Amino acid sequence: MSPLPRKPDKDVFDNQAFFDAVDKRRRELKLSWPKLAAVIWDQSRVLNQLRPTDHPIATDTIWKMGERGFISCQHALFLLRWLDVPPETFIAKPREGTAGVGLPEADETQRLRWNLRKLYGALNNARMKRGATWQEAAEKLGCTPSQLSGLRTVKFAIGMELAMRITQALGRPAADFIVARPQKLA
Repeated sequence: MSPLPRKPDKDVFDNQAFFDAVDKRRRELKLSWPKLAAVIWDQSRVLNQLRPTDHPIATDTIWKMGERGFISCQHALFLLRWLDVPPETFIAKPREGTAGVGLPEADETQRLRWNLRKLYGALNNARMKRGATWQEAAEKLGCTPSQLSGLRTVKFAIGMELAMRITQALGRPAADFIVARPQKLA
């Protein structure tokens, strides 16, 4: 799913600032893009050995986020874990109560994953509590209704910007919807 065009907001996840932080740290550590991808994948070294069919994060996925201005929420977690910062770090003015909550701890046997079904449940409950339709919720969040209702069954990921617009609208930190698990969790 590609994001809808939106002008940058002070309360939206800033993909460019995120990319710049990754690139700055990469340069400080004197890592090439391929070496960065290897270091990031190696964060879950033991899990990777147990699951040899899993695909490592591609070098292109990382460096092209600077060109595209887009990264999936699941791919962003590899980089956020490496930076050791929560996603709210890249929102100029995060909603009160959402900033400063760290990501779950993960060791070499785990990967951080968004629990998108839990995110869907929280969003759907909030929507129903307000008596809003998916169309009304989508208009508020700057996306399509199917991007929101599809969270219930999405197999892999959504864009990081949309994931963070949802958590901010809910007034909850992203960490509430991120888990450290050895298995895949959509």
